[in-house]
Amino acid sequence: MVELIENFFLETVGKELCVFFCSMIPIIELRGAIPLGAALGLPLWQSYLLSVVGNILPVPIILLFVKKVLEFMSHCKVKLFNKIANWVYAKAEKNKARIEKYSFWGVAIFVAIPLPMTGAWTGSLVAAMIDIKFVKAVLSALIGVLVAGLIMSLVSYGVVTIFAWL
Repeated sequence: MVELIENFFLETVGKELCVFFCSMIPIIELRGAIPLGAALGLPLWQSYLLSVVGNILPVPIILLFVKKVLEFMSHCKVKLFNKIANWVYAKAEKNKARIEKYSFWGVAIFVAIPLPMTGAWTGSLVAAMIDIKFVKAVLSALIGVLVAGLIMSLVSYGVVTIFAWL
C-alpha cells in the first residue's frame, strides 16, 4: 500500500513537488522535507530551497488568521474543534514565556530548533499570540527556517557535502 502511494505521488507530481508540499505540512515541515529530498536523490541546494520556500509560505497566512480561526473553533458546537483549539492554545501557552522573553529572536531560535512541534507553524502561532508585529514575525520565522534547513541539510546530506557545496 505504501508503495502505491509513493508511486502515485512521485509519478503524478514529481520529486521536487513532493519535497515542496511535504515542507508545508504541519509537524513534518522541512524537518521531514530535506531528508525526503536527500532520499529521493535531489541535490542539496534544490532540496534546501524547495523546503525553505514551502515551509515559509504558510507563515503569513497563519499570522493573519490563526487567532480568528481558533476563536471560532473554541466557540463552535463541534466538540472536536473545541478540543483542537484548546490543545493549540495550551501548546502556544506552554512556549509563550520562553519566546516572549526574547520576542523576535525567541521565535527565530524556537523555529530553528529542528525538532517536531518547534517549526514555523508553531512559531508563527506563538508569534501571533504574543502580538509580534507581522513583518517582524515573518522575518523571525524566516531566519529560523533558514537555520533549521541548514541543520537538517548537515544531518541529511552530511558535513562533507555541505562544505563541498559552499
